[in-house]
Amino acid sequence: MRSGLPLTFVSLLVARVAYGAEEFPPFLRGAGEFPSDVRAEIVSVWNGYTFTRAVEGRSAHVPLEVYRLFVDHPDVTAAASHHLGLAKYRVQRLAPDRYAAEDGEGASGTYRVLVQDNHRRVMLTRGSHEGRILGRISGASLTILSFGVRAGEDGVPAVAQRVETFVLIENQVAAFFARLLVPLFSRYADRKIAETFDVTAKVSEWAAREPMAFCAWLASPAGVPARREAFAASFPSCR
Repeated sequence: MRSGLPLTFVSLLVARVAYGAEEFPPFLRGAGEFPSDVRAEIVSVWNGYTFTRAVEGRSAHVPLEVYRLFVDHPDVTAAASHHLGLAKYRVQRLAPDRYAAEDGEGASGTYRVLVQDNHRRVMLTRGSHEGRILGRISGASLTILSFGVRAGEDGVPAVAQRVETFVLIENQVAAFFARLLVPLFSRYADRKIAETFDVTAKVSEWAAREPMAFCAWLASPAGVPARREAFAASFPSCR
């Protein structure tokens, strides 16, 4: 899954609705739990976001622990999506909770995982997009990824995915036109966000279905050999 960053740029196309009057997001721990710079960015996005969107994604037909592995190792998910011909975006791990990403279409930035619990991840993203018409558009977002096991249409348990994102566009002209064009592009935005879910689901399903092929790829120069140990508990072929 493109955890956090890619969703930010899709969300530039969708409309704001009120979430609440709290000064600090109710879905995060207390403000004092975060470093001052991170806290300031959170408050800036939450109190001034331009748009928000909530989208239900395609379910992933894998055990929950396998799904979590690919959510929590987005560099592996991105590299595997290249290997399978699913997507163009790239993710680089900067620290245990920080990543850099670029979508191959002019958008790039970094994101930090703020919350990591059994059924939820919350990310803070800072990024920009270079376009021919409006030039460089920068912004930040808070993204909530929620997931859990539910019975699928065939009765087999699957991991349901949902994302809610709040986006602050710092270019006032871009923000104005994005609001203006929201009715025309909301379906497009929903489809692009759904594609993000689709990548995570397909990569995790491939690994679960063909563990030997996945582990061989992961250990290869084209894969992410440094992540083998993280996957070994769920994929014995990766040991």
